[in-house]
Amino acid sequence: MKTVGYAAYSSDAHMKPFHFEHRALRANDVAIEILYSGVCHSDLHTVNGDWGPQPYPLVPGHEIVGRVTDVGPEVTHYQVGDKVGVGCMVDSCQECDQCHDHEEQYCRHGMTPTYGAPDRIDGEITQGGYSKHIVVREEFVLRIPEGLDMSRAAPILCAGITTFSPLRTWDIGKGSRVGVIGLGGLGHMAVKLAVAMGAEVTVLSRSKKKEEEARSIGATGVLASTDEEAMTNAASSMDLIIDTVPVEHDVTPYTSLLDINGTLVIVGQVGPMKEFMTVPMIMGRRRIAGSLIGGIKQTQEVLDFCAEHDIHPICEIIRPDEINSAYDVMSKGDIAHRYVMDMTQMSDDA
Repeated sequence: MKTVGYAAYSSDAHMKPFHFEHRALRANDVAIEILYSGVCHSDLHTVNGDWGPQPYPLVPGHEIVGRVTDVGPEVTHYQVGDKVGVGCMVDSCQECDQCHDHEEQYCRHGMTPTYGAPDRIDGEITQGGYSKHIVVREEFVLRIPEGLDMSRAAPILCAGITTFSPLRTWDIGKGSRVGVIGLGGLGHMAVKLAVAMGAEVTVLSRSKKKEEEARSIGATGVLASTDEEAMTNAASSMDLIIDTVPVEHDVTPYTSLLDINGTLVIVGQVGPMKEFMTVPMIMGRRRIAGSLIGGIKQTQEVLDFCAEHDIHPICEIIRPDEINSAYDVMSKGDIAHRYVMDMTQMSDDA
């Protein structure tokens, strides 16, 4: 399948048109015409080489929404015309305990990311959603439920599941007290999802400049980490804190906000963190944990949950040829919305 996308040709993260081919359909494959592709902060990190050398040219994108155009003969759950999505992974061994437990992201043999990784069968490098088409194994295709706006659903496949998974893991529900560090692409989804689960949600930030925005999506307000008195008064007031900050930072100021047995979950920064003080952890049996996206079953759950509760990411729709400008904005700080590319505006001869 010949297609075209925007690729990084080197670590300068500058996207250029790239013509390439996807594999011919295997028996259990689904071919998808991509209509919308979300732009994740991790795309910027990846193509910059922040997480190691990359196999350029590289087509990023793991927040994909589109329509089925063809299926292999063994495909049973999808047919041509279905509205579908693809998230952060496109394969796993399907045989280990984690895969059997619907936690494919922790596959013992390594899951296959949607882009930048060798295919498990032929070794070809996977290419992602900044393109017009993709071919994916049936088990890693998600159904986009009625009630979701396709133009705004794509970020649920990364930002949504990344924040939904820890909320489910730590049993957040009515009466739970949740803090969210940062109100960017991940943070605003964490707030919306936790509020829909019945939690009382507080946004944690260095200042209160985003308070109006936080309240508009259901948070009780913003707690400024630079306000020592307010931080002291808020000690032991939270059951779970979701840390969405995508760069190296210090978690020490936030750990004392956790109640006894509380947990701070890191979902933003992938890499080094500054040293932190252990006293608040020891004195309150508090934990610092990490969480990686979610399995396919749970990703379908968050899509259905968002449809049921009318939860959509805050999106700015852009043309594919605006991707470099979007990267420039993202590189300067965590923005309070997600960019989504309308891939229907990409010409075949881009």
